[in-house]
Amino acid sequence: MHIDKKTALPETMKAAVLRDDHPGLEIIRIAVPTPREGEALVKVHACGVCHTDLHVIKGEVTFPRPAVLGHEISGTVVAFGDGTVETHGLQAGDDIVGAFIMPCTECDACIRGRDDLCANFFGQNRLRGTLYDGTSRLTLPDGSFLAMYSMGGLAEYSVVPISALTKLPAGLDPVASAILGCAAFTSYGAVHRAGHVERGESVAITAVGGVGSAVLQIAKAAGADPIIAIDVSDEKLQAALRLGATHTVNSSSVDVKTEVRALTGGHGVDVSFEALGHPATFRQAIDILADGGRMVAIGIAAGTATAEIEITPLVRRGYTVTGSFGARTRVDLPAVVQLAADGHFDAEGVVTRHYALDDADAAYRALALGEITGRAVVVMD
Repeated sequence: MHIDKKTALPETMKAAVLRDDHPGLEIIRIAVPTPREGEALVKVHACGVCHTDLHVIKGEVTFPRPAVLGHEISGTVVAFGDGTVETHGLQAGDDIVGAFIMPCTECDACIRGRDDLCANFFGQNRLRGTLYDGTSRLTLPDGSFLAMYSMGGLAEYSVVPISALTKLPAGLDPVASAILGCAAFTSYGAVHRAGHVERGESVAITAVGGVGSAVLQIAKAAGADPIIAIDVSDEKLQAALRLGATHTVNSSSVDVKTEVRALTGGHGVDVSFEALGHPATFRQAIDILADGGRMVAIGIAAGTATAEIEITPLVRRGYTVTGSFGARTRVDLPAVVQLAADGHFDAEGVVTRHYALDDADAAYRALALGEITGRAVVVMD
């Protein structure tokens, strides 16, 4: 392992661990991981608190246990794995952002540039909790297996494939920038790769939490107008206005379809984003489309939840319904970071709560109760 000479590595670190028999996170000390070829060891500054982790904690998404969750990080590179030749311009000591989709660079999908469909990421990491040699870099104190959800970012140090990292420019907040690797990155893929939003097109975002509030900023940067934020929380809707929404709709008090059509001259929106993963809001996001409109599903659903789509309007009105899990890491993560550097994405405006690593479980309990507006981050220092 090639280590930054200015950095003295401890032998152990704190990590938030999801145990086999407990739907919560426990802080324990485990060995600092060692990166292998093509990987970097990162001293984590912060890790975003995401609903996808919450689904795993609640058992709504299957994932091996015990595990370290956390899949959007900011940090500093402290070492590269032995045998690493290509570091993609990164050096030990660089501040970085890590994307949750960590492309292997070698499968058929990665070779054709579809990092978001990386077969090894889904087959090894998301299915087995390992990296691409079939092993985890993390172990419990007794040496037994400890799964990694993406890079296992809810820890003081993390091993990340270099392909999933990009340098953080000076001037961006190193803590708030953690959300660039999932909330902003996911939103970029939804707006540009799946939604193909063009200047002057109308958009609506259903559920303006962490990802939804990021979607509206990316859509604004793309020139969308109007931008309609839909939620049941007036607090979240007010925050959405500050981040670029032109209109808000509280779906608990008005008929969403009627209100959105009134705001768009009776037409509906060109692109509708659904960021909750709930059958009712999935259907709602389709119902507010204009003729020829595109609905982009972003939210991960609990378990095997399904949503019905009325067939005839889909056919007659030429709707497109597509899923969007993320973006194309090697190209799109640098683009997301550049948007933030240019002032088009306000990570600090999205991050509304900070938790210490010791309080990581409390962060996810607050998320489950709907208490977090925007995004929370777990801070390691």
